[in-house]
Amino acid sequence: MVRHQPLQYYEPQLCLSCLTGIYGCRWKRYQRSHDDTTPWERLWFLLLTFTFGLTLTWLYFWWEVHNDYDEFNWYLYNRMGYWSDWSVPILMTTAAAFTYIAGLLVLALCHIAVGQQMNLHWLHKMGLVVILVSTVVAMSAVAQLWEDEWEVLLISLQGTAPFLHVGALAAITALSWIVAGQFARAERSSSQVAILCIFFAMVFAFYLAPLTISSPCIMEKKDLGPKPALIGHRGAPMLAPEHTLMSFRKALEQKLYGLQADVTISLDGVPFLMHDTTLRRTTNVEEEFPELARRPASMLNWTILQRLNAGQWFLKTDPFWTASSLSPSDHREAQNQSICSLAELLELAKGNATLLLNLRDPPREHPYRGSFLNVTLEALLRSGFPQHQVMWLPNRQRPFVRKVAPGFQQTSGSKEAAASLRRGHIQRLNLRYTQVSRQELRDYASWNLSVNLYTVNAPWLFSLLWCAGVPSVTSDNSHTLSQVPSPLWIMVAPGWHSELQPRADHAERCGAPDQPGCQHHEGEAHLLRCAALQVETGGGLSYHPTHVLEYVYTHSPTARTARNTARTYMYPPSFTYTYRNMYPSACCHPLQALGQSAPWVVDKGQKCVWGGGGSLLLRLTLLCLVYTPQILIFSLLLAASPSMAFPV
Repeated sequence: MVRHQPLQYYEPQLCLSCLTGIYGCRWKRYQRSHDDTTPWERLWFLLLTFTFGLTLTWLYFWWEVHNDYDEFNWYLYNRMGYWSDWSVPILMTTAAAFTYIAGLLVLALCHIAVGQQMNLHWLHKMGLVVILVSTVVAMSAVAQLWEDEWEVLLISLQGTAPFLHVGALAAITALSWIVAGQFARAERSSSQVAILCIFFAMVFAFYLAPLTISSPCIMEKKDLGPKPALIGHRGAPMLAPEHTLMSFRKALEQKLYGLQADVTISLDGVPFLMHDTTLRRTTNVEEEFPELARRPASMLNWTILQRLNAGQWFLKTDPFWTASSLSPSDHREAQNQSICSLAELLELAKGNATLLLNLRDPPREHPYRGSFLNVTLEALLRSGFPQHQVMWLPNRQRPFVRKVAPGFQQTSGSKEAAASLRRGHIQRLNLRYTQVSRQELRDYASWNLSVNLYTVNAPWLFSLLWCAGVPSVTSDNSHTLSQVPSPLWIMVAPGWHSELQPRADHAERCGAPDQPGCQHHEGEAHLLRCAALQVETGGGLSYHPTHVLEYVYTHSPTARTARNTARTYMYPPSFTYTYRNMYPSACCHPLQALGQSAPWVVDKGQKCVWGGGGSLLLRLTLLCLVYTPQILIFSLLLAASPSMAFPV
């Protein structure tokens, strides 16, 4: 009997099969290849990388602008004529597209790591092109229709840049193994030099990135101003239908500083509260009076307006995704709300809150077109509402208003020079949060002008404005912001030597005695729970990712034996606690930071003197010295890589 023995046996490679199968539908061994990737496939890889960066930017943008989702939906409502929440579907679609592209990029990098030839499947190529085109179209549309919103992206970086920087450093560190492998496989010296130059250029660019970051939350803790006063935007529109008595009552329950309201006038001369020109969005006028649905709200008598329901739309459309959180009693109350008159609001808020009033002019054919302002003033004065609690926003007939109601706080909605505003007897400014800078805030404050910013809903934005010293903000989300006890994060110096005290072994290596009695916080959770990086280096304030790593590494309960050796090698004792942080102060321009004096201190009590531009070379030299061990480690990795067994 003849026994047949297989000539060769191949061990199953499930991971490699899944890798090449998902990326290029090459599930069989004979379909895989270790040949060089074709130029065409390299082009697709570059396109994939570019699409990843673009979708990441779009996802970050759309996540950060959630503060203005209601504004975006309002814009689409004016364009399309019906209300629908488009923000969350766009966010979910963007997240799905980014996840798909990120998965493809990870698979492509794994191909490079194991030396497999890349061959992206045609279905993935189609999906890549569709996502790329869709993202470009979406970003172009936002650039044309919502151009001001791109400023929110820059503002958000003031709060997220330090953490994005740490993430970027972690990512480029993870990529170093792949770069080392490509360096080892490169046959030409020119290719190796190009790989090293590109990689180290990226590394040093990331290390120098802190010089470009400026945030109002990088400051001394003692310089943090009081919490901005909160003004309820149309009441509390996340908890009740806007511009209703229930909405204003909910806002007053939160002990807010003020209430904002839009005032218009009915056909028979009754001032009432309404933001929209028509009644279609916030009432059931299409059900009760279909023929009046598209007429201006101010062209209807007050008797008709009182018959409309102003609460059912809130439960039906759920504009802020909060209706489901209402209690049964609040649900019933919201369902039975009616249009609120100015007199009812004045009676409710008298002695309880300041009013920020904005007047909506009626149409030209309205009988009270010319006397609308007088009627509103008469209602205010007749109600006995304290004049000093009224912020008067309309710009017309200010001399007359000051004469009739001298106690009103004259408020301007246009951004002008401080001197010009003071000449016009303006006491307050009401601006969008993207319209004013920190320097302008300081200038207005020096002229005794208080600035109110609208509409601030996100806690991260509220925290930035708090650090910037904004006196007050108008918000839809006042019930959440009122519970924020402090900025979400702040890089302050309550005590580096008490919070991040080095242990005895490290203190001995540094030549300094250990200080008993100082608390040692065990665990990384302390840093993350506080959401703050607290660093003090001789009176200088800033941030550097090595401080985060040093904090986590020093206080980690694991790897205590290996920690001592590795930390000594990676962070020389002479620099670990004396290296001045690379982040400039909040009021310092990045270019000015380059001209600052020596970035270290000799003694923890010694203050740095901001000096001449000759310290630039010293600063960069110190930077190179700090990271020389890391560069040496990578160089050793490259030198040993030809003898390493890269997985194939």
